[in-house]
Amino acid sequence: MSDSYAAEGQRAPVARQDRLVTLDFIRGIAVLGIVFANIAAFGQTMNAYIWPQALAHPPTPSDKLFWLIQYTLVDGKMRGLFTLLFGAGMMLFMERAWARGASRWLQARRLAWLLLFGTLHFLLLWHGDILQLYAISGLALLGTLRWEPHTKLTLGLALYLLGSVAQGAQLGGNYLATASPELAARLTPEHRKELFETETKVLHENARLIHLYRDGSFADVARYMVLEKAGPSIGQTLFFSVTETIPLILIGMALYQMGLFSGRMDPARMRHWGWIGVASGTAVTAALGLWAYRADFPFHLTFFVFIGASPLPRLAVVLGLAALLSLWAPRATRSALGTRFAAAGRMAFSNYIGTSLLLVPVFNGWGLGLFGRFGRLELFGFVLAVWALMLAWSKWWLERYRYGPLEWLWRCLTYGRMMSLRRSVAIESDSH
Repeated sequence: MSDSYAAEGQRAPVARQDRLVTLDFIRGIAVLGIVFANIAAFGQTMNAYIWPQALAHPPTPSDKLFWLIQYTLVDGKMRGLFTLLFGAGMMLFMERAWARGASRWLQARRLAWLLLFGTLHFLLLWHGDILQLYAISGLALLGTLRWEPHTKLTLGLALYLLGSVAQGAQLGGNYLATASPELAARLTPEHRKELFETETKVLHENARLIHLYRDGSFADVARYMVLEKAGPSIGQTLFFSVTETIPLILIGMALYQMGLFSGRMDPARMRHWGWIGVASGTAVTAALGLWAYRADFPFHLTFFVFIGASPLPRLAVVLGLAALLSLWAPRATRSALGTRFAAAGRMAFSNYIGTSLLLVPVFNGWGLGLFGRFGRLELFGFVLAVWALMLAWSKWWLERYRYGPLEWLWRCLTYGRMMSLRRSVAIESDSH
């Protein structure tokens, strides 16, 4: 263990008044929202999360309408907000590490452990893990930590814009080529055949996954993840890191340094631009969703709407929510419900993994075997149950312990020594 690690590890936890409760509160909202976003991929396949026609049963009117509601209000927004906060948390962690004489290698060690957690989560528990994305993207950005906030913000916005254009062009081209006979006629026979066979291939693979998750053993699922899913996921992870995760982490770092989360920005301007972002982004997203909904979800159009066309309006919503929730947090956290959201945010790591530990055995065949049995509306009942549990147990736990269970383990591994877990005095850990 280096001297910087030892010096850092000997410090006492940060006192309550030094916490940035705004981050905890917004993170709590985001981690609850991610449950809503992910529930379709817990109870159905990931393809069904994007495309209603991939549900294990023919999509009902409620399935289609709930897809539209979830796409407009939730999908991608909570993940984007969570990613923004991850960037803010990285800067908060490093500011306090630098103040105690540590270097960026403490952050590297922290992210390396997160990568291990995420890899195990992905291979052994749930195929929708985002921790690997955060760890890889964070490691790639270690050299930017001391950059000026405006440089981070400019680069983050530029990368996000380029990634959005790339995704939109690719998937939009696929849709136009299949929707327009004139454009399809200009394609090579091989490309035309590939585009028109994609839907069949996805449906075939989807049926295989329904059978695997509904009837397969734990070993069957783990074997599939290790032998078949892990390889292709590496390229997908790197692509998604560059097009979304790295840009949003950079933007989150910059906004933290500019004072968005600490009350140093002009409240009137935050409120003004926050509402503009949420309203305009939601309106565009709703129009895109209605386009797919009214066309009854053709394959290439739905994937274009869900993946290719949504990033830019989603960014407006994410930034608007960050501003508005930052304004609301100081008042909200004085209420009983607000303190529960903040507690859920302080334990976001435990709550995120805990959701998988709870829901995967409920749906997979090696557990209760409920995979594919519920439509989107029924799955929302599971969301409400997890929300209630998360809000109840997080506050209860933190009244007795200084950290969430996984936060404590991650902290011990990062600093290379055992930390006190049980609460004996009224002190808390720093918010990261």
